[in-house]
Amino acid sequence: MNALLVSTGIVALAEMGDKTQLLAFLLAARFKKPLPIILGITIATIFNHALAGAVGVWVSQFLSPEVLRWVLGLSFIAMAIWMLIPDKLDEDDVSLASSRWGIFGLTCITFFLAEMGDKTQIATVAMAARFDDAILVVIGTTLGMLLANVPAVFLGEKFAKRFSPKLIHAISACIFAVMGILTLLKIDQFFSSLM
Repeated sequence: MNALLVSTGIVALAEMGDKTQLLAFLLAARFKKPLPIILGITIATIFNHALAGAVGVWVSQFLSPEVLRWVLGLSFIAMAIWMLIPDKLDEDDVSLASSRWGIFGLTCITFFLAEMGDKTQIATVAMAARFDDAILVVIGTTLGMLLANVPAVFLGEKFAKRFSPKLIHAISACIFAVMGILTLLKIDQFFSSLM
């Protein structure tokens, strides 16, 4: 259950102000049809994060626990630093002019591609390697994406103005940094032994 809660919270925070959230705003403003956009975001995220989760599990099988601990700890710290770099979305990156795929297909394709190598995909790889249950991680990261993007689809610019992306990114960066430090110091093993 810890994997689900941590991955949901981290991705929901990390997604605030992210290029995929900007993409959700853009699609909602352009098409004004929330249901196919939300379904497209959901399907694209499930596939993208399932792939990332599988990579995380694969990586964890080939590295010794000590090497994996260092890789994950440093990866979480790198994610903390990356969180402080704001994302931008160029409208040229996403060809919205005409699509033979329809709104649902266009959303699936653009979200899947926008997530490739994105912070939340990298975080999914790291958390799937870190936690024992990659399925809960993928469910959690997908829920986190939806928590951040569904309100963006419905509320558009009003939602964007209510939240300070800098503050949310700073909070996310702190969470990633703490996870990295705890992983490097084996603090989580200490707390696990107490339970």
